[in-house]
Amino acid sequence: MDKILNINLETQTAPKVIESIYKDYIEYGTENWANLYPQFLIDLYYHSSTHAAIINATAEMVAGEGLNIVENDNLDADIKLKQFLGNANGKETLHEVVKKLAFDFKLQGGFAINIIYNQARTEVVEIHHVPVEKIRAGKPNALGQVDCYYVCSDWSNTRKHKPMKVPAFNMNDRTSPSQILYMGNYSPSMDIYFTPDYTAACNWALVDQRVAEFHLSNIENGFSGSYFINFSNGIPTEEERFQIENSIKNKFQGAKASGKVVLTFSDDQTKVPVITPIEVSNADKQYLALQELLVQNILTGHRVTSPMLMGIKNDTGLGNNADELNSAFEVYLNTVIKPYQQTLLKALSKIFSINNIALPLEFIQNKPITSKFTIEDMKEVMTTAEIREELGLPPLEEGQELGLAKVGSIVTDDIELPLFDTIEEAEAEAERIGCSGHHVHTQDGKEYYMPCENHEETTELDKFLEEYGEVIDDNEWLLISDEKVEEEHGEFDFEHELNDIYRHDFARVGESKADSKSKQDGTDGENFYKVRYEYATGRTSDDSREFCKKMLRSGKVYRKEDIIGQKHSLSSIRCNPGLAGNKKGIYDVWLWKGGKNCGHFWRRKIYFYKLGVAKGTKISQATDVIGLVEARSRGFYPEANDSKVSRIPYNMPNRGGKK
Repeated sequence: MDKILNINLETQTAPKVIESIYKDYIEYGTENWANLYPQFLIDLYYHSSTHAAIINATAEMVAGEGLNIVENDNLDADIKLKQFLGNANGKETLHEVVKKLAFDFKLQGGFAINIIYNQARTEVVEIHHVPVEKIRAGKPNALGQVDCYYVCSDWSNTRKHKPMKVPAFNMNDRTSPSQILYMGNYSPSMDIYFTPDYTAACNWALVDQRVAEFHLSNIENGFSGSYFINFSNGIPTEEERFQIENSIKNKFQGAKASGKVVLTFSDDQTKVPVITPIEVSNADKQYLALQELLVQNILTGHRVTSPMLMGIKNDTGLGNNADELNSAFEVYLNTVIKPYQQTLLKALSKIFSINNIALPLEFIQNKPITSKFTIEDMKEVMTTAEIREELGLPPLEEGQELGLAKVGSIVTDDIELPLFDTIEEAEAEAERIGCSGHHVHTQDGKEYYMPCENHEETTELDKFLEEYGEVIDDNEWLLISDEKVEEEHGEFDFEHELNDIYRHDFARVGESKADSKSKQDGTDGENFYKVRYEYATGRTSDDSREFCKKMLRSGKVYRKEDIIGQKHSLSSIRCNPGLAGNKKGIYDVWLWKGGKNCGHFWRRKIYFYKLGVAKGTKISQATDVIGLVEARSRGFYPEANDSKVSRIPYNMPNRGGKK
């Protein structure tokens, strides 16, 4: 009868917390796993394939592809944090540590970090991952707080492996150079430890384990468990019976024994061995039903929206098309993955605050299983490099566009111009960069076709950069404010407000259009303040667009009406037609900068006329006005302020592109 599958669903798998007066730590286990609940979860992970697949996939999603520092103006902290990201403890990057923390978080419901201070206890110099199964909490103090943890390599044998006491993480008490931070999500009725979110599905993972063990045993011992063999030629001795049994086992049992021929010899028909199969009614259907039931319950316990996300194939047809799969991914990302990530980021923020480098971090999310967009949709709003990245393809060589067979290039005025074999390709490239037509170029005795009607023909962006923008004269103007634009409305006249409040006049100098009277130059025609905007880098890229390269290379600053609101402005010309997302090739550059996935933003630079300083105006007085106008700019809204102004498109929803 030991071949009958027997699963006791009354097995208690919920953890119990036990405080013993004889021990300094709080025990954490079940009836069968005394003080070994983390080991029980590990055992479950190794023996249930469905359960393990979900944990592996979820942990990978939580850890993502890496960590990214959100754009900020604190350069010193940014540099220090980047160094920590690259070296968390001398052996691992921070992301490598986070991957281990994410795995423990999903498997165990919590994670533990070992924090190492420098000798002066002023900064954290290293952080290490500590496996949760090695951690037990010390008894709470008089205030009910755990102020220490015990670490042991093997809690099943504490006599041989003595637990080591380590103080709990405390930003105010850094007496010990080594501390442990243990965190997780809230678990009902658990004040000390954290339980995994799939606790209710543990019994079903056990069923999966038992079914697998049963089938393995059935394969290895299938002959004896599935047949009765009766010999009709008398009863042999006990020793002979053992020999016969062993001979049959050795020859016919196991997976490799299938297909072998059974030979019997007898001198009488009545003495032929009788082999009777033991049949279980509808056994195949019963096992299929059980398998489907346990898989569904494990998926439910883990809150999985589609088994395909975990690499588990199902035959229902649900969640197998691109739309349903992406919808399932979005739901799982927002309801399961991001809460895990937020808890991990909070832990890291606590640690980094000690070093004064608690800058906002974000996870670089894994790409969805499949693209939401058709190729035609992507071609309208994305560059070739972005399309290839979305599809998981390697980048093309610089300047090589999808469908355009560039065969070479020439460099004129530090600008690389492509060469094509056909007129159609050259004119397509001309349309993309904002000019028209083509011209012939001879190189090494062979004719090639180049975009634009001639070398001298410039794009609308080139014309704009030549005619507008200015380089500020440091001898006449003093830079008193340089900061990222934050929610400043496109119609707000920052310069006008400054000068209107300050009420001074001065004589403008220069005759170029860049020095002509600005719409923002106040009411009296002359100003002590000049407000200009600079195109700046918030996120570096090896595949920056030509628009962004030219804007940065110009080295100029611009009036707001040069960017938006006037016929000549960047937002009114075909300055970046390939990324406009419409047939006109025009879009709001104030909001969207270089288009989807762009890593640039606008900086507002405020200058004060040095003649004003010479007349006795203090710089502190000049800068005091800025704060007032800044407040006005945030409160100015003929329509709602748009937060997109302050964000690089890469950090906007859908990377700043169309949905």
